[in-house]
Amino acid sequence: MPELAEVEFIRKRWNPGIGHFVTGVRLHPRSRIFKTCDPAELVRLLPGARLDSSAAAAKQMLFRLTAADATPLWLGLHLGMTGELSTRPAGLPDTRAEHLILDQTTATQSLVFADFRMFGRVQFQSGPDTPAWWSCIAPAVTSSAFTLSAVNEFFQRRARTPLKAALLMQERFPGIGNWMADEILWRAALHPARRCGDLSPLEVKKIHRETIWVATEALAITGETFADPPASWLFQHRWKDGGICPRTKKPLERATIGGRTTCWSPARQKLA
Repeated sequence: MPELAEVEFIRKRWNPGIGHFVTGVRLHPRSRIFKTCDPAELVRLLPGARLDSSAAAAKQMLFRLTAADATPLWLGLHLGMTGELSTRPAGLPDTRAEHLILDQTTATQSLVFADFRMFGRVQFQSGPDTPAWWSCIAPAVTSSAFTLSAVNEFFQRRARTPLKAALLMQERFPGIGNWMADEILWRAALHPARRCGDLSPLEVKKIHRETIWVATEALAITGETFADPPASWLFQHRWKDGGICPRTKKPLERATIGGRTTCWSPARQKLA
């Protein structure tokens, strides 16, 4: 599933449509991606609307539009596991996996949301008020609201939760997913099966610091160019059978922790 850095890059693929008007909407109304909105509303309200801006938060994207009658429109997209955004020349026929297409004749292009496994989600609202599905997203881990005390309090309330599972909880670590959680724990030298309540103040500080660092660097690398992090990151080694830790030069290990496949360095991340 795309994590915050990938989502930041992918949402920019629709940016060529900013400033242009939607002339037609094509969609598959029975697709599961519309389970939280009424696709008929998109067909009724989006034609004639101008795409004004885009934003990403956590694993979600927001596209702000203005309808022909000046009503603000809010289009939210969640990529799920296999969602993709793209632009292409206008007028080309859609495929079975392309569940939402916004045609922009004035820009001679179409904005396409495809999701062949349909784990993604489309959300939609009209009116001046920010939708709850956007405003309720937790503060970004790169923001000033992501404080050490907030992380410590979160861990204390989940004292028996394994660290790996806690880092995947979007209410405190929005946008952090499987590979980023492994990267954070590897850099903090903490075993993913450690319980949150067993951490010392210094270890909580390490988690807080490395979360900010990994998110910031991932946004600067993947979020800008979709490039992979360098070989000095765990990222480049965690997928390989027989992978070697880039710091200890000893074998990595993989197992299911917190319901997710997890990679760590036993020589670096010891479980007492």
